[in-house]
Amino acid sequence: MRSFTVDERRARLARRHFLCAPAGSVDDVVRGLIALHATDPATPYLSLWSRLPGFSVADLDAALYHHRGVVKHLAMRRTLWAVPTDDLPAVQCAASDRVAGNERRRLIADAQKAGVCVDGAKWLAAARTAVLDYLTANGPTDAKSLRTALPELAGTYDPAPGKTWGGETPLAPRVLTVIAAEGDIVRGPNDGRWTTSRPRWVPTRDWIEPGEPVDPEAARATLLRRWLSAFGPATVTDVKWWFGHTLTWARQGLRDVDAVEVDLDGTSGYVLPDDLEPEPEPEPWVALLPGLDVTTMGWFDRGWYLDGLRERVFDRNGNAGPTAWCDGRVVGAWAQDDDGRVEVRLAAEVGRAAAKALQQRAAELTEWLDGVRINPRFPSPLSKSG
Repeated sequence: MRSFTVDERRARLARRHFLCAPAGSVDDVVRGLIALHATDPATPYLSLWSRLPGFSVADLDAALYHHRGVVKHLAMRRTLWAVPTDDLPAVQCAASDRVAGNERRRLIADAQKAGVCVDGAKWLAAARTAVLDYLTANGPTDAKSLRTALPELAGTYDPAPGKTWGGETPLAPRVLTVIAAEGDIVRGPNDGRWTTSRPRWVPTRDWIEPGEPVDPEAARATLLRRWLSAFGPATVTDVKWWFGHTLTWARQGLRDVDAVEVDLDGTSGYVLPDDLEPEPEPEPWVALLPGLDVTTMGWFDRGWYLDGLRERVFDRNGNAGPTAWCDGRVVGAWAQDDDGRVEVRLAAEVGRAAAKALQQRAAELTEWLDGVRINPRFPSPLSKSG
């Protein structure tokens, strides 16, 4: 059985995640990594900055809002992603449909429980029709304006009766979440700057060319094959977690792509059958990655690149804060001081050359941000210290 050492896995991460050698374009990065995390609006921009020399905010804006080769979509693990537009049918089938079904069931139950309606499915269907008709007639519209214009979106519920974090909460945002997860509307123009999320909603058919429907098994195989190419070797638990599915789904997917079992320091992992060649050692490298970066969040089993820093660079819910990397391992975090300068906060030993390279990278990020402040949605304990 082929064995992969930690060092070899780190070497593969460096090359396949565009961290030891730069990518050539926005499309190379987004497609090469399957998608970029976009829950925190700043994350995809900073993920691209760290991998693409000369990247500017306008580059991703163009991909999202002008030629529309990338679209934001709710998919794996109920997470918002920046996805290549032509991959959307496969992502919808392999991940978003599952998310949409779960969200739909919860919304219907909560609407009925709150007394908003007797028949939740009928109520949601009417709201969906109203939203699509309004957007078709009026063009891209923000959520607040939709709520004001459409009585079908009225209604509140209490997510935690009797609790301090409860209280009457509008149902309208959840209606939009379901319609979007089902693939009928997408986030169009953003009315905020790149660090904020103020999307105007638009019918999917009016924003991008509709893709051909994809068979569920074919969609799973297509995405899993590409994912293993970028993230393999990986455990079956990694596959289950990343795609937000069941172990049965993950195991069948691995069989469908003829994944080969390998040894990961005593644990079973999997790679594609044509991806067993040894990985050469890359040149020394460092990186500053944003909170929720697709690499930091790339696996469920993270010990091989966290080196004992899990509790310092992840919050209690498993969300990664901004991280500093050196040669395939997380060595610390980064944050901005009161003047907006990026500071590296090391939590592991690195050599003098690596420390200097990280400081240089921090200076470059400070210059690139040009006074813009990044407030991670999920700051880690280490990024909050200082």
